[in-house]
This record gives sequence, structure tokens and C-alpha cells, in this order.
Amino acid sequence: MTKRIAWTLAALAIALAGGAQAQDWPSKPIRWIVPFPPGGPADVTARLVAAKLGERLGQPNVVENRPGAGGNVAHAFVAKSAPDGYTLLFTVTGIVTNPFFFKGSTDPFTELAAVIHFNSASLVLLANPAFPANTVEEVIALAKSKPNAVSCGVAGALPQVSCEVLRAFVRTPMLMVPYKGNAPALNALIAGEIHLLFDLPNTALGQVKAGRAKAIATTAPKRGVGPFGDLPVLVDTIPDFDIVTWQGLTAPRATPRAIVQRLNKELNAVLADPEVRQRFANAGLDVAGGSAEEFEQHMRSDYDRYQKVLIAAGVKPQ
Repeated sequence: MTKRIAWTLAALAIALAGGAQAQDWPSKPIRWIVPFPPGGPADVTARLVAAKLGERLGQPNVVENRPGAGGNVAHAFVAKSAPDGYTLLFTVTGIVTNPFFFKGSTDPFTELAAVIHFNSASLVLLANPAFPANTVEEVIALAKSKPNAVSCGVAGALPQVSCEVLRAFVRTPMLMVPYKGNAPALNALIAGEIHLLFDLPNTALGQVKAGRAKAIATTAPKRGVGPFGDLPVLVDTIPDFDIVTWQGLTAPRATPRAIVQRLNKELNAVLADPEVRQRFANAGLDVAGGSAEEFEQHMRSDYDRYQKVLIAAGVKPQ
């Protein structure tokens, strides 16, 4: 009985400490850790939303870029940070796919706490203008006829998943070329250093309009979605190729619930801001929002789905 009382008192003390901490939060600047270099889609969204949140909270929200290891550098840094609400992780789909590519990846459900889902978007399959294939069927035929000759740039989680699904369908070796972020991968495509790249609509659109890249298809579940809605969809040719990427925010797992709920409330208000909604729409991003619990369920659903897809593609953690 004495032990039980001691445990109860200890738990109560922790809860009270967390509550007091939450009442004083925020009393200093908040860091947003972004797993990619400056200038890419994740960085752009993070800076927009962080600035708006800072205005609402009365404290600066500072974006810090920590690229490397497919996002694992940033993931591990935040997971090991103090759970006090002052270090947050700008999270993309890689948090739920990295465990299938890299041994020792951060566990998104035991090491991080979901805060909010910002947006979702399908990807666009881009090619260098000089690449001879112009349709999905031509890409497949060319890759099959020339093993290890067609290269696919890997810059982030869903682009990597997309390249792997394409390679598995072709059943012929393709070159997977890794990059630390979207910007260097896109530059490599434009320079002709790689043939193919799965990119977000907001960064793809300008390059396609300028003639520096050509769009072949999208990973949307159906045609008519987003700024590239007139393009064919890969799922019409390749099963399970309806791939949608997303952006959100997580925190160290033990972050007090009151802080997570405050963040969620304020960020839902940010997502309702007309400027934010217009910027997302211009970038081909669908606004999400909702509760922290809904975001965690979304993450779990994607984890289960991509586990099946990547196992079927023969992917194993390295």
C-alpha cells in the first residue's frame, strides 16, 4: 500500500509540474527543426507557418535547418531534445517511411508526439527536357530496355517511395541518386545529371513553365486534382501509385499535453488565415488541420500502408 501511495504521489507531482510548465509556456523563442536545406518546399512552409505562430504566441519561432540522412538527423535531434515545447520538428512523410529504409530510425509513435497536420499534396513525375520518354508507358519501356541507365533523384521520403515503386514495377535495375533536399535534386534534373524526379507541384510548376523540366504524370489518386490535374495519373498504369505526401508538426514524445493542445489550437487558427490558405493553394497544397489525435491516426495509417508497399517492392532497411 505504501508503494502504491508513493507511486501515486510521484505521478501527481509530475502532472502538476507539467501543468505549471504549460502555464508559463512560451516564455522564450521556439525552434522549428526542418530536416531539409533552405529554399525547398518544407523550408518555405515552415517559415510561413512559424512566423504566423510567433505572432499569435508573442514569441519568435525560429526555423533551423538540419538536413542529412533522409531526415534522420533532424528526427533524432528533436526526439532527444527536452520535452518542453521549445524544440519542434517540421515533419513530412519521411517520419513514417524512414524505418523501412534506414536502421535505427526515430520511431514516430514512441519518440515523438503528433501536434498537427498542415497539408497534403500529390507529387509530379518530372523529366529532364532531353529525356526521350514523354509518357508513363515510354518511361517504363525505356527503363526496361536499358538496365541501370535511367536515374531517379531521391530527395525526401515520398520521392524515394515513388522511385522504389517505379523500379519494382519495371523489374529492371534503375539508378537511385540521393540528395539532401528538393532544391539540389531539382538543380540536378535541370542540369541533366539525373533523368527523373518526383517533385511537389509548387516547385515543379515554375520549372515546367520555363521549359527547364517536363511533367509526365502525377501520383494523385485521380485526374483533375491540383495544378497538374490535366496530366495522366500513375495509378492508372501502376497499382498502388496513388501516393500523397504531407507536412505537419511533431514534438518530443513527453511534451506536456497542455502544450501540445495549445500548439494545436493556435496552429489551427494559423491554417485558417486567408494568406496561409492562399499560399498553400498557390503551391498545390490542400489545407488539413484538425486535432493532434487525428494527425497521429493519419501517420499510423500511412505507416501501415507504406510498410506493405515497400515490402512488396523488396525494400529492406540498410
